[in-house]
Parts: sequence; structure tokens; C-alpha cells
Amino acid sequence: MEGALAAAERDGGGDGALAIPTSLISIDISLPLPQMKPPVIDLCRDLFKKWSSLNDSHFSVDTVSGGITNLLLKVTVKEDEKDTLLTVRLYGPNTEYVIDRKRELQAIGYLSAAGFGAKLLGVFGNGIVQSFIDARTLSPSDMSKPKLATKIARQLHKFHEVDIPGPREPQLWSDMFKFLERASRLQFDDSEKQAKYETISFKEIHGAITELKDLTDLLNAPVVFAHNDLLSGNLMLNEYEDKLYFIDFEYGSYSYRGYDIANHFNEYAGFECDYSLYPDKGAQYHFFRNYLSDDPEEVPDNDLEALYVETNTFMLASHLYWASGLSFRQRCLPLILIIWNTSSYGTMNTRRGKTGVSPFKNAHLGFHNWVKLK
Repeated sequence: MEGALAAAERDGGGDGALAIPTSLISIDISLPLPQMKPPVIDLCRDLFKKWSSLNDSHFSVDTVSGGITNLLLKVTVKEDEKDTLLTVRLYGPNTEYVIDRKRELQAIGYLSAAGFGAKLLGVFGNGIVQSFIDARTLSPSDMSKPKLATKIARQLHKFHEVDIPGPREPQLWSDMFKFLERASRLQFDDSEKQAKYETISFKEIHGAITELKDLTDLLNAPVVFAHNDLLSGNLMLNEYEDKLYFIDFEYGSYSYRGYDIANHFNEYAGFECDYSLYPDKGAQYHFFRNYLSDDPEEVPDNDLEALYVETNTFMLASHLYWASGLSFRQRCLPLILIIWNTSSYGTMNTRRGKTGVSPFKNAHLGFHNWVKLK
């Protein structure tokens, strides 16, 4: 279990991307905002010595929408009639089980240099401080609008071209098997839950995931540095400048191109999980044309069809990844049962060559319902 500060210290800043201020301060993410403000102000004074003598009246702290597993705060620092804006990102509990903080901090540096996201300004015990992006967070319905879909597709192609040093072997399947193995070792104090838990055959779930992996291996999908969490809350638009921003790279890693696109398409459903909003073939082709070429009308039909098959096969993996990760992390028996009840059927559908929304979506639905009820 490694926090942001530990990751920064362990890496030592050898690549130059981590030559930033650090603080030992950690902030309790469960505190109400009024009680959270004093430690946030202390953090800013500790990280940025030029503000060490400013009293509390120079600082204001507000929450920012868009975060799911993390808490985002906007800090305004008033000095000499000039306001400086910062974003403080507090990591959610237990996120270290699924997020490599060292990898995240390294990626932020390189992605920022390539023009993506906010600049990393500081690292503390359980979070990071970044420059503030003056833009609005997109809604799920925004992502399907043709003009914005064009922007997202073109920017995602550029994102996938960024070269991040380090291992390039995708961790998608190894992570999924790791989550499953941890889920298989859970114990429940509630006897009824334990009895239901013992009806689950983790061997069969493992087999279903293996079959899906084998299917995607046949695609020979390109490996890229993927965002892996391109939902509406991680897309921001400055409408005055007509500029789109990708933010929040904590799940970023080398992965499969089709997986990253499919994961984005799954998020069209939003938190209401309306999977009728999953983009149809025409909408997907519009996205693919703009992803594959600066001249969308010149993209060959066979390239479009190949990316369509690649993306919609990995769509199954996206549903299963998020559900399996939350199932063990939150000791969530309903999610484990959903995976168990749908995995065999979902894999059977892939054997038949179907590319519509799979029963695996039920696992993703369980994940979103957990977030709403959290």
C-alpha cells in the first residue's frame, strides 16, 4: 500500500518528472469541508514556502465536481491583488490496491509535457496538488455529440502516441486475475453472505476470463499508453477557448488500444447505466474516422471494421475489469455474485461473435450502483 509521497520518495525523481515539492501532511478525506479547510491550508503553506507567512484569510477552499474515487478541492490563494488557483486531489481509501502511484506520478510529468492535463505542483501523504484548469466537466450526454466526439477521438489518438518510459506489457489481464484471486480469499462474518459466497466457483470465473483473454489475443490489438478511465468526469471543456482537456491519469498504463476506446464508449451510459446509449455502429465509425486520420473521409472501410471488432470485443473486458476490482476492494458480495452469474453467459456470447452489449454489462452496472449508494 503506497501513497503519493511514498511513491515519489521511492522513485527519487530520477527522470526529472518529480522535481516537485513534497509534504508529509495527510488529510482525512472523510472530514466535512469546514473541518478539512485548516489542514488543506496548512498543506499549501508547507508545500509552497512563499505562502508560509500568509494567514488563513488569504485562502479559500471549495469542492470541485467530477471526482469519483477521489475528492477534488479548488484552493484560491489571494496575495497582492492576484489570485492563484490550485487543485488538491485527495486519494480515496484503498485506491492503492488498484493504482500504481509511482507510475501515475511519472506519467503526469510526461503527459503534461505533451500538453495533456494539469501540471503537477506538489505531492503529499495521500494526494497531489496540480494547476487549476478553468473549464467545465463534461456530462455523459456531451460525449456522444458529434463535435465533441470528434475532439475526443483526435485527442485520444494523440494521447496514445505519447511515449512513457517503463514496462510496456499490458497489465489488464494480470490485474483482473489478481483482483479475482483476492476476491476468492474473502471471509464474511455474516453467515448468510458466507453461504452465498461459497456457491461461487472462482475456477469457472477464471476460465471465463481466460477465454475472453484468448479471444482478444487473436485481435493483435496495438499496445498504447492508455488513459483507461475516460469517463465524462475526466473530460473538461473550456468553451470560451474551445479547448478539451483530458484529466486524472491515475489509471493510466500501457494497455490495448481497443480497450481504452471501449471503456470510453461504455461510459456513454452514465451513472444511470442506460446502456441503450452505448454508441451504435454509425456513431462508432464517426469516432473511428477521426481517431484514425486527420482526413476522416479517407479512412478505408476495412480499417473501420477492424477497429469496430477490436473495440467491441474489449468492451466485455472493460465491464469485467471495473466490477472485479471493486468486488474485492469493497468486500462487495453482490458484485462477486453478478460476475459469477454472468461470466459464463457473457463468454458464450463472445464465442458466437456478437458485438452488442454483453451480459458482462451487469457487472459494470453493479459497480455503478455501488458508487451511487456509497
